[in-house]
Amino acid sequence: MYDPSASDSVGIVTPRNEAFEESLALASGQSIAGFSLRFETYGELNAERSNALLICHALSGDHHAAGYHSESDRKPGWWDSAIGPGKPFDTNRFFIVCPNNLGGCKGSTGPASVNPATGLNYGPDFPIVTVRDWVKSQKMLMERLGIQRWAAVIGGSLGGMQALQWSIDYPDLLDHALVIAAAPRLSAQNIGFNEVARQAILSDPDFHGGRFYERDVVPRRGLMLARMLGHITYLSDDAMRAKFGRELREGRINYSFDVEFQVESYLRYQGVSFVDRFDANTYLLMTKALDYFDPAAEAGGDLAEALRATRCEFFLAAFTSDWRFSPARSREIVKALTEAGRKVTYAEVEASQGHDAFLMPITYYFEVLRAYMERVARGVGV
Repeated sequence: MYDPSASDSVGIVTPRNEAFEESLALASGQSIAGFSLRFETYGELNAERSNALLICHALSGDHHAAGYHSESDRKPGWWDSAIGPGKPFDTNRFFIVCPNNLGGCKGSTGPASVNPATGLNYGPDFPIVTVRDWVKSQKMLMERLGIQRWAAVIGGSLGGMQALQWSIDYPDLLDHALVIAAAPRLSAQNIGFNEVARQAILSDPDFHGGRFYERDVVPRRGLMLARMLGHITYLSDDAMRAKFGRELREGRINYSFDVEFQVESYLRYQGVSFVDRFDANTYLLMTKALDYFDPAAEAGGDLAEALRATRCEFFLAAFTSDWRFSPARSREIVKALTEAGRKVTYAEVEASQGHDAFLMPITYYFEVLRAYMERVARGVGV
């Protein structure tokens, strides 16, 4: 809950919107003519405009990475543990920008936005976007804000993929890329999980081919199931065992299909709360962007070759219990960067929380983040 006396909080923040009239050409061959990005900023841009960090969000994240939107907010932004005065991403030293990705449902133009060509919500007519498309739109925002170079581009999970794509597409526009709990591309198993989640949404009778807005309904069951499945993959077996075990809500078996185990109750709560804050069409788009990410593809499958043109330094972190994006996947990136002659720092963090560990203030993890960000700070003189 919001605490005005907390010295390490960025406090009350107000989202901003930036509208772009120019057309954005997408990897799919389609384009978007006119769109807006919602974003938040924390800290102050210095006179040299050298202390800017870009924070990229993961699949279900958004622009609200830190602080509170009002005094009545019960929860802060999704990475509040890491962003603020004295925290690893220190707002006393850095100016931080966090946008809601194009195609999102938290203020940036996306499927729930009105299509000016029809006067109706885009729905399924909103084009599929890729990690590369997001990076292009983020560069447009960067230019609009008068930032010439990022001191670092930072992200976890799908956000880490964006940081890696930044280093490839705009090698002269960032000093450091922090790629946390990510992978160079999805495994077949991960693509499979995403497909099951999408099918849960697509087969919901209330989905109506993505045009559910016009019928004033929401594919609640499908989106709820998609979130429940996803949430299981974000946690480790150890974390679920420690949190729930086989605990029964009423202390006894009722021989029914109602909620009996605590883990069932937890997953249903996660699913229901997600439906109230996320858009089904956006979920489809985000999972497809994950599936399509493969920077090595344009270099004949050679990741080292794809990374050879990069110029920045790299920090990678992985978590031992993360089976969705295991440490082995981060080590693939480290190996490719080493072969490409790039400077890279790698930390493997002992953690029991699974993929979600990248969001948590684990002592060793935050120690190495602070140490690396000290290097970033020295590089820009802050």
